[in-house]
Amino acid sequence: MSVNNNGMLPFPPPISKDRVIWVFPKCYTPEASLQLKQDWEPQAKASCQDRASRHQPWDRQKMSKVVVVGDLNVGKTCLINRFCKDVFERDYKATIGVDFEIERFEMSGVPFSLQIWDTAGQEKFKCIASAYYRGAQVIITVFDMADIKSLDHTRQWLEEAMRENKPESCFIFLVGTKSDLLSSEERRRTEKDAVKMATEMKAEFWAVSSKTGEHVQGFFFRVAALAFENCILNDLEKGTPATIGLGDSIRSERANLEAAAAQDVKTRCC
Repeated sequence: MSVNNNGMLPFPPPISKDRVIWVFPKCYTPEASLQLKQDWEPQAKASCQDRASRHQPWDRQKMSKVVVVGDLNVGKTCLINRFCKDVFERDYKATIGVDFEIERFEMSGVPFSLQIWDTAGQEKFKCIASAYYRGAQVIITVFDMADIKSLDHTRQWLEEAMRENKPESCFIFLVGTKSDLLSSEERRRTEKDAVKMATEMKAEFWAVSSKTGEHVQGFFFRVAALAFENCILNDLEKGTPATIGLGDSIRSERANLEAAAAQDVKTRCC
């Protein structure tokens, strides 16, 4: 695909059919969800219909930043890879610093993207990873359902991520991975503890399995829908409904996405 002089992709490739969302995704459990509605907000739905009817070129897309944090070896990368690439790698490879994926959607006829940042869980990389927390619209705190200590550590991970963001600016999710490793009774007990933690964190809880794929797509669809709707409502609040579907462009080169955060790393770590 050709790239223009600004390093932008002028015409994004077609959005995969399995990334087209019309119905507002449901939560995992009402006991641990701050959003119990069954449909898009009326203002958001009307704006989407208006934007889709314009048939404007998809030269730019609205994008939300998602940051995934948690202990080493809780399954952050496996979770992202299962959704973005539909793969599950048994051989564990620790993330070095940060990595990211861009996943494109069509939400009620409007193009939208998630920029999903996968951060390292090792202590030695915290300085690097924390520089990428800033500007997140979604924070996903991940724990291993087979390791209850990792659930306790999610408090600290969330605190560190929120130091770089305003509380009212982010959706917070608490995600338990490796649910396939637990018996029915173990899963029930762990989910009960996780729901309590999610309530304390003001987060929405999900239990998933990257190995089997259970609930992975439903979770990320939920993340995308809430982030997208929030973008629309923010545009409407600013009085700029015509810009729905526009906004931050997808850069063709990784360096363009990382430049600002890399400079922040130098300031903090050197």
